[in-house]
Amino acid sequence: MTDLDQAHAAMMGAPEDDVARLRFYERLADTELFILLSGEPEGDQITPEVFEITDQPFVLVFDREERLSEFVGRVAPYAGLSGRGLAQMLAGQNIGLAVNLQVAPSEMLIPADGVDWLVQTLGHTPEETQGRLAELSAPKGLPEPVVQGLDRKLALAAGMAQSAYLAEATYDTGAKGHVLAFVDALPDAQSALANAAGEALTFSGIDAGIIDVMFIAAADPIAARFARVGLRFDLPKITAPQAPVAPGSDPTKPPRLK
Repeated sequence: MTDLDQAHAAMMGAPEDDVARLRFYERLADTELFILLSGEPEGDQITPEVFEITDQPFVLVFDREERLSEFVGRVAPYAGLSGRGLAQMLAGQNIGLAVNLQVAPSEMLIPADGVDWLVQTLGHTPEETQGRLAELSAPKGLPEPVVQGLDRKLALAAGMAQSAYLAEATYDTGAKGHVLAFVDALPDAQSALANAAGEALTFSGIDAGIIDVMFIAAADPIAARFARVGLRFDLPKITAPQAPVAPGSDPTKPPRLK
């Protein structure tokens, strides 16, 4: 079973569990999906094959290339892109997602309003604020699903930063909260890392307040303070960069619908 199969099984096994449902959609957003096209891509433009199912338009997507091949039964053009990228591409166009249709236990139809909801949920971006740290201590009181969510998100952020530390912070105003400090983050990745932290809260299904995010260099004195008391997350490293070979394979250059 794939990760998406497992998340789908957990959701279907507990239909009243909002957290299980949120985690399925989180997994869908983070998974690379393969979308069936009606023709070969032209530059950065793609034309998905649209099917009428239950009188509604859907595009066919699969979480494995071999599953797409099994469904189609022939050589067919396709593109790979993240679930979030695909949802953003389809948002507002009244087109749903037919996921793993007839080839996997995670087969399901996500109507157009479900696609729009996912895009709105992913669109909650963090706000930039100013604050001066007075004290740092070990994190406490943060629900375990939030910590697990951070672990899942940061495991997908390969090469974006060296590591991250979660700690409890006291600011010079007396306010307290949790802060996630990224060490040696790539400048171009800072927005994506901040969004990932926000999504970990959103998809935890728990009202856990706010986690502040900051970016520090390993040589900064404050990095040693975080290392002493913080919960450390090691981000995966990229061993060898790979050039994009298909539309949608570069997350900074998503394909466009024709």
